[in-house]
Amino acid sequence: MLKSNTFKSLIGISALAALLSLTACASREASTASAQERPEIGVVLSDVGLGDQSYSDAAFRGLVKARDEEGILFDYREMAQTGTYDEAFKQLVEGDNDLIIGLGYMVKESLETIAEANPDQQFLIVDDTSELPNVASITFKEEEGSYMAGVVAGLSTKSGHVGFLGGVESDLLKKFQAGYEQGVKAANPEADVKAVYAGDFGKSDLGASIAASMIQDDDIDVVYTAAGLTGVGALQEAQKQGKYAIGVDSDQFFIAEKAVITSMIKNVDNAIFSAVQTFNENDGKFPQKDMVFGLKEEGVGLAPIRVVELTSEQQSQIDKLTQDLISGNITIQLP
Repeated sequence: MLKSNTFKSLIGISALAALLSLTACASREASTASAQERPEIGVVLSDVGLGDQSYSDAAFRGLVKARDEEGILFDYREMAQTGTYDEAFKQLVEGDNDLIIGLGYMVKESLETIAEANPDQQFLIVDDTSELPNVASITFKEEEGSYMAGVVAGLSTKSGHVGFLGGVESDLLKKFQAGYEQGVKAANPEADVKAVYAGDFGKSDLGASIAASMIQDDDIDVVYTAAGLTGVGALQEAQKQGKYAIGVDSDQFFIAEKAVITSMIKNVDNAIFSAVQTFNENDGKFPQKDMVFGLKEEGVGLAPIRVVELTSEQQSQIDKLTQDLISGNITIQLP
């Protein structure tokens, strides 16, 4: 049940064009199906919203898949529409959705406030957990995927200096950083990692500026971004400077095809689809309140490695470290 929400305009984003096409299809399908016969799901997207080429876009894909394969109807809200998370959740509750999803740890306070006021409404938060009985959660072992991104960076660097660019500093982003740093050291003990937080997920120009400084001042030749649209700017700047980069959340190769070696895939789309499927199959309930997705559950991983040529020995090293993480032979130390 996609309503006439207006996407923000982002120049040169082919992924968003695809989403617009999917939205149009959803509107046509919703007009021919009975809403009473199909589960209705509402989602509050992260602060940047659609067009971030990362987190929100991935979540949206998961709901589109659930629409196509599970027959759900869905509605969504962006900060650009509602101004606050409180208002976004209020509107979705008033819309009588069977399940309301909050995307990102930043929505937690608003989600819990309205969940307490509506104890019979089922909520799902992504990237955080809640003690409230009517709030289920999806979390990821981002440190595992970031560890593998670090391994690739450690094998690819020529200067021995690599970088990490995070969005807003938080416990969640610290997991990305910790995994990345330990992966770099596993592959290249002599390499060092410089970490910088932009303080924002939605400013591509800021990401470009920070990446330029890291490259010019610190001789960094591989930068891993976990910063939404801010990170997109950093990927493009790395390409401009003739350096390497590693994307995040989805395969970001198309953003800077001469620079992006791989991306740390956080399968938000798969996790949301899986959760919706479980919700439908269990009469609107979650048998498992807190759902965790790591390498073993295919919740995180790496996109295809491009741009650089790895030796067979290096690829074997990546494969072995991946299996060691899955088996528990490697334990990542979190802050």
